[in-house]
Amino acid sequence: MWLFVAFLAVPLIEIALFIQVGGLIGLWPTLAIVIITAVLGTWLVRTQGAMAFGQLRSSFQKLDDPTEPLAHGAMILIAGALLLTPGFFTDAVGFSLLAPPIRKALFQFLRTRIKVQRFEMGPNGPRDMRNEPRRRNRPDVIEGQFEEVDPPKKPNHDGSGWTRH
Repeated sequence: MWLFVAFLAVPLIEIALFIQVGGLIGLWPTLAIVIITAVLGTWLVRTQGAMAFGQLRSSFQKLDDPTEPLAHGAMILIAGALLLTPGFFTDAVGFSLLAPPIRKALFQFLRTRIKVQRFEMGPNGPRDMRNEPRRRNRPDVIEGQFEEVDPPKKPNHDGSGWTRH
């Protein structure tokens, strides 16, 4: 229901703002503001997105929890979509999502509302010890490396005499 209200309210808010701002400053300055915010927003999304991608790559290399960089990347992606949408309200929400303190606060809010059931990362990463104990602690498991070797092919007949086997 709330999604329906958002899809109904956002265009109405945008139309009202366009009418108000256009009445105050005129048509061409209003259109110039929309174009400038789209260009500026695109540039900011590229720079913020590159930083978020670097943080995500760093968390993968360090085998840290990638949840926060992924959430920041998703919020930057949403901000980019909002900034490319013509309108003052969507631009305000998009620019606010590009501010790292706002993203961090929103991430903390979402973290309190979402419960993670299980998180596992890498072969030696943290595991839920109640559900699946580590294999190294079990005496019947031997860790090692292997390579499959196919047995040599043997013909299933004696041959016709035309070829050598």
